[in-house]
Amino acid sequence: MNWQRVWRSLRAEFGRSPMAKLGVVLILAVFLMAIFAPFLATTNPKAQDLSRANEPPVGFTDITEDTRLVDGERQTVTVTTRGTLEYPLGTNQLGQDMYSRLLYGARTSLLVGLLGTTIAALAGVSVGMVAGYYGGRVDDGLMRFADVMLAFPALVLAIALIGLLGPRAVDIPDPFVAAGLVSDMPETTVLPVTVTFVVALVNWVWFARVARGEALSVREKNYVKASRSLGASDWRLMLKHVLPNSLTPILVLATVQVAVIILLESALSFLGFSGTTLSWGFDISQGRDLLATSWWISTMPGLAIVVTVIGINLVGDWLRDALDPDIEGESGGGMG
Repeated sequence: MNWQRVWRSLRAEFGRSPMAKLGVVLILAVFLMAIFAPFLATTNPKAQDLSRANEPPVGFTDITEDTRLVDGERQTVTVTTRGTLEYPLGTNQLGQDMYSRLLYGARTSLLVGLLGTTIAALAGVSVGMVAGYYGGRVDDGLMRFADVMLAFPALVLAIALIGLLGPRAVDIPDPFVAAGLVSDMPETTVLPVTVTFVVALVNWVWFARVARGEALSVREKNYVKASRSLGASDWRLMLKHVLPNSLTPILVLATVQVAVIILLESALSFLGFSGTTLSWGFDISQGRDLLATSWWISTMPGLAIVVTVIGINLVGDWLRDALDPDIEGESGGGMG
């Protein structure tokens, strides 16, 4: 792959595509929110203050009725609660700041999305290259196994695998807190290892299919045949010729898969399988029974998911149009 030509194509497409600019801005904003969450958060996202429960976002007013003792008698009184800058996106039923939870939830989604996509790409591309390069029974065996994986809905398969493997999580120390640059914030970020592994296991098939197709095409090129005639080994041919010339569709697919895996992680968190409470999907599940009264508890993390996925898809469209306009969109890994 000619990286200078790739860079020129990316710059040219970026210059004439307003949607590409919007996607990059959205993704940069989400990444900065996640990285600098300890500095941007107003309170500890796990801290509870029941006296401030279900406060609306700033600029909104929540009017509820409450039964209280007045002069020894129970009376129904109207309680008006106005949003404040202290909790700009309101609080949940435990009095936790939704703004701070939104920032830390971005860490979980991006960690799982990026790590899950990386693992899926490494596994899928390896399987696909071997299948496409060797062909024959090797190709048939590996691709039939991939077809079996595709026969199961991604969400159902993910839940089954989580039940089989059990929940596992790793605490990653926060470098800003560890360095003493910020205090009163969580000292670690929880990485749901099982969920990360499972979403990769569910989505590696799409990378395998793309890599196989590219390997089938590249292996017949004259320069590959020439290298083989000079005694180059199969692994050298795959790593030096097949893989570099297959990177364009793999990179485009990887971008789309990050969004798919973020959606899948959010769905698993919503169902209670994530292994961490600082997750957008978990917050949506906590507010699902309060939509009529405290709509912001579910709406704010839901909007964060929408914005992140739209941004990633716009960046994916930019990469596709710049690197290879003839690539057909293949989202893959759907949860259906």
